[in-house]
Amino acid sequence: MKEKEFIQIIKSTLNSEYIGDDCAYLKSLGIVITQDSLVEDVHFKMDYMTPYQLGYKSVMVNISDICASGAKPEYLTISLSLPKHIDKDFIKNFYEGAKEACQDVEIVGGDLTGSDKIFVSVTAIGSTKGRKISSRSNAKEGYKVIVSGEHGNSAKGLELLLNGKTEPDKFINAHIMPVAQREFSKQIASNADYDYAMMDTSDGLADALMQIAKASGVTISVDTSKIPHDPSVDMETVLYGGEDYGLVAVVPDSGNFTCIGEVTSGKTGIIIDGIFYSDIDDKLYKHFEENK
Repeated sequence: MKEKEFIQIIKSTLNSEYIGDDCAYLKSLGIVITQDSLVEDVHFKMDYMTPYQLGYKSVMVNISDICASGAKPEYLTISLSLPKHIDKDFIKNFYEGAKEACQDVEIVGGDLTGSDKIFVSVTAIGSTKGRKISSRSNAKEGYKVIVSGEHGNSAKGLELLLNGKTEPDKFINAHIMPVAQREFSKQIASNADYDYAMMDTSDGLADALMQIAKASGVTISVDTSKIPHDPSVDMETVLYGGEDYGLVAVVPDSGNFTCIGEVTSGKTGIIIDGIFYSDIDDKLYKHFEENK
């Protein structure tokens, strides 16, 4: 699926100012809102995870989008489309996992329908009160690139699962039960008195950098030796592996955060260890079905 092309068509057709970032910032209401869908055998396989873990991850990926906007996650709705073989235990375990991921976020509704496979659709709402909201288009020359979390662990975990392995736990858990970077988001958004860009790394760290560079019309240069990662994970996976749900922010001053690069003027794109890229789509993370 050519997702980015489809999004551009939708954006130009609707002519909406809200489409472009992972969350729509509804300033008049003081909220941001996002929606993600997970499809069985495309985004997950039940061979590799329990209903509890599916509920947990379905919630966490949406909370991560809210965090990437800088808002405080507040409410969720969950819609499930389920095959006939799904039983009451699945539902109970799914929602126990969802509740665990929520912490202080409240699930306030949703929908149930039948289908041939499991489909999960989550809508998340975040509060902007006391927070400065990010936009991909806010990167400016001289800004620093800061990150949270290790990168490449989730893709490494998926590789292990596809090869029939269930260890090391560090990588398996990074893929199945990711953790949204709530505190990093809060520190940036609660203290910013400037415009800034921030995204999660669900489609890969390099993709997030490229999306920010293109939206802002800048060059983002990074030094891979500064990217936090496990020594056993190769740099291709660190850069292009997806579903880590870390955060990358582009801000005027790196402060005490991990800085991996900076914004410069020039052609729109990213520079990785001195090599310029105007496009990296052929390198990016692919879901199960896309890997066939």
